[in-house]
Amino acid sequence: MKSNLIDSPASIATLINTIVNLPTNPPSLYLDLEGINLSRLDSISILQLLLHPQNHVYLIDIHVLGTAAFTTPGSGGTTLQSILESPTIPKVFFDVRNDSNALFLHHGIALQGVQDVQLMECASRAGVGFSRKFLHCLRRCITTDAPIAVQQKQTWTAVEAAGTMLYAPQKGGSYGIFNERPLREEIRAYCVQDVQFLPVLRQTYCGRLQPIWEARVDVETTARVQLSQTRAYQPQGPDKAFSPWKDIQAGSVFI
Repeated sequence: MKSNLIDSPASIATLINTIVNLPTNPPSLYLDLEGINLSRLDSISILQLLLHPQNHVYLIDIHVLGTAAFTTPGSGGTTLQSILESPTIPKVFFDVRNDSNALFLHHGIALQGVQDVQLMECASRAGVGFSRKFLHCLRRCITTDAPIAVQQKQTWTAVEAAGTMLYAPQKGGSYGIFNERPLREEIRAYCVQDVQFLPVLRQTYCGRLQPIWEARVDVETTARVQLSQTRAYQPQGPDKAFSPWKDIQAGSVFI
């Protein structure tokens, strides 16, 4: 998948001009963020933006650009901040909580128009004995549900493992590696692969969602974003592994 590093105001303006009139149904924008203790606790290093169906990932260098990444306008005056805050431009994340927390507390960006693939997956579960008690991580969703070739899943897993070894303290790495410049190729590949398959995952889960659950996903996504924009939100809270529907059991009349 092609990728570009965006690390100057001029390149931000060019990117804004590229994305400002993209289609919104289905969504064109798929995002993730990387950083040191990503949340209000520390800083944002990189914002990954996948344009679909162009299959091009832009790695926006927040560490270098700072606030200019969000406030530099395109030729029509639109900024990345106004896109992120627009309720009519859908932005697709996988677990938006810490990303939203970091954007709001560090840069004053109040996300709107969010779709959360993690919640879509949980809401779309069905089958004998299924449970919605726990949320699934991106790795599990990719390896279990992504409609891609086995070799692609193996490559994704290998790239994810290589990146994790470099940044995860428990594996001898350091989150500070996201602020090293130039970016290591392993980190660049890791950033790209985090958003690479979000479009096909979203499509898969949307195809499984019953209408009543589509509405519940919308409600809970909004609740996630709103909570993340408060100081009461705990970025590493023990309850983050639980789904908002953990009390709705398989076979319940509420399913």
